[in-house]
Amino acid sequence: MKFQVLSIIHHAPHPLTGELPSATDRLGQVIEVGVAAERLGFESYAVGERHAGPFLSSSPTVVLGALAALTSRIRLLTGVTVVAILDPVRVAEDYATLSQIARGRVELVIGKGAEAGHFELFGLDEERQWDLQKEKYELLRRLWTEEGVDWEGEFRPALKNATTVPRPYEGRPPRVWHGSATSLNSPELAARHGDPLFTANAIQPLAAYARLIDHYRERFAAYGHDPARAHVAAGSGGLLIADTPEQAVARYKDLYEAKVRQSFKPHLEGRAGYNTPFRTVEDAIADGPQLIGSAEQIVEKILRYHRAYRHDLQSVTVDAFGQSTAEQIETLARFQEEIAPVVRREAPSTLWED
Repeated sequence: MKFQVLSIIHHAPHPLTGELPSATDRLGQVIEVGVAAERLGFESYAVGERHAGPFLSSSPTVVLGALAALTSRIRLLTGVTVVAILDPVRVAEDYATLSQIARGRVELVIGKGAEAGHFELFGLDEERQWDLQKEKYELLRRLWTEEGVDWEGEFRPALKNATTVPRPYEGRPPRVWHGSATSLNSPELAARHGDPLFTANAIQPLAAYARLIDHYRERFAAYGHDPARAHVAAGSGGLLIADTPEQAVARYKDLYEAKVRQSFKPHLEGRAGYNTPFRTVEDAIADGPQLIGSAEQIVEKILRYHRAYRHDLQSVTVDAFGQSTAEQIETLARFQEEIAPVVRREAPSTLWED
């Protein structure tokens, strides 16, 4: 298995102390942790895109550009690129530019996004989100693989003999993953095009995500693609490591449960993918996708989920609970020392080895 660090650049008061860093400090923290992730041996670092809610991730290309300048090996991903609300021409230009700067280390994870407010912000109909995503992604594919594109669709003006510049690095379009959280639409679109799938695996029970992954693998083969190339990645909803299971509960109970209360969205109650059913830290440790506990507990959970998902890439998030920069880097170092070697041995993957 390969490992990634993800930040959606959450920017809200600390759930226990109420402290709120400045936007400058928070963005600096994300970049510092990204540089540390490369130093510690993580294969990729991802930055989300949000346009509503308490986040500073409205411009992931800028943040990833800073990281591209400060790193040389680690892959730089998005998490996600909200292609449904964006102009595919602009996406093609921005990420090809970023890929040139990073010398091909950039990959996209596309999705409709996990905030309900951004469609209204961009003057788009949320009811058409899947139509928007499908049309815009398929135009993006053409812009990266063809020159002189003639195109006509529903959601943007027609194109005549269009060639976006710069072209993708060395002529290879960035790999595109499809973020999947609640609907079969993203797994279906990924399968149709032979693309990899990135399951959110952040809030819901395992079975909810396994259903989407199983659909993806079935349809991937049905479309005639080699099943061996049906790569899957999974999120984790937060990483907190303790010396023992008892210490994990004692140390993180108040923090975890305060965070759940802080992030609860009453207007979206009952809508899948927005509020976690795992309200206590004990529930999260036992049955949730969150990686909270001793190193041994976390290894067991990743491998348990791997038996269901057969995923190649595990993404972890260390800034979900307001930890300091030093605490985040310490957690990542401990993950690489105590957890990653065991999981790599027990669940090997050939992702990115081609």
